[in-house]
Amino acid sequence: MLCVTDPLPARPRRIVVAGVSGVGKTTLARRIAEITGIPHTEIDALFHGPDWTPRPAFVDDVRALVARDTWVTEWQYSDARPLLTARADLLVWLDLPFATVTLPRVVARTVRRRLRRERLWNGNVEPPLRTFFTDPEHIVRWSFATRRKYRERIPALRRDLPVVRLRRRRDVERWVAGALTDTVR
Repeated sequence: MLCVTDPLPARPRRIVVAGVSGVGKTTLARRIAEITGIPHTEIDALFHGPDWTPRPAFVDDVRALVARDTWVTEWQYSDARPLLTARADLLVWLDLPFATVTLPRVVARTVRRRLRRERLWNGNVEPPLRTFFTDPEHIVRWSFATRRKYRERIPALRRDLPVVRLRRRRDVERWVAGALTDTVR
């Protein structure tokens, strides 16, 4: 497992960003895409159909994505993870503190999206805030319930795939400005 100061073994062309819901995967994936010039595909846009239903073409779309020479996306969804890791050159793991970083971030994002009625993938909007209490898969509850799963999943991958583990916000900034930027110079 690589840390923030370790150089990357090679210039990555296919990158997945992992972490619990709300940690900032998509934000970091977009930044990586900007710096490297590699196209970013938001995996939520492939997964969510109207009314938050899974799109039937999701797995086929992921297969088409991973067949490309270069891409950056988020490491999510059980059907997609094996396809993504089989072709990825690098996995970046956002393992930020849950209580002080991720939880406030996912709550703020959810409330902001709901109050502004932001249109997300395929016209979806965040459900009413009261669903936090009624929906066991509400994004904030989901983030809390799955917060430890990556600590089980990711260590098993490091045999086959370089993994960069970033544990603090400042580590993210240092890695982006250091190891990642160094690989594209």
